[in-house]
Amino acid sequence: MRLAVSTSLTSTALALAIALFTLPAEAGSNRVKVDQWGHNHSTAVGQTGHHQQVSVTQRGRGNLSLSTQDGARNRVVVGQVGCGNIADTAQSGRRNIVGVSQIGCRNDATVTQTGQRNAVGVIQTGSGNTANTTQHGSGNVVLIIQD
Repeated sequence: MRLAVSTSLTSTALALAIALFTLPAEAGSNRVKVDQWGHNHSTAVGQTGHHQQVSVTQRGRGNLSLSTQDGARNRVVVGQVGCGNIADTAQSGRRNIVGVSQIGCRNDATVTQTGQRNAVGVIQTGSGNTANTTQHGSGNVVLIIQD
């Protein structure tokens, strides 16, 4: 039964990541895409404006991804598989989206959003888990799934 739950959570994580990646992009938006494989990862991205996008995929040992966005309709999607994990993101504005999928080892996911109608989805499977989410404003949504 545990294998079925893990497989289901992994499928849900992939579906969430795909859904967030395929949201329509606005003209003039800036996009940052980082793919890291191997050991000793780290990524830090800071963006200001509207319709900004960050996509980070990290596989291996180190993992870490810090993203800060200020504006409206910004998106951060982080997928981490490995042992270090941690995905800390912070957004300010309205209608921003954060999606984090962490599979393996120590996990962590601190997300902070300020504004209205923001959304967070965090899926964690594996060892340490932890998902601190703080939202200020109205109409915000959080979904956290842990195994």
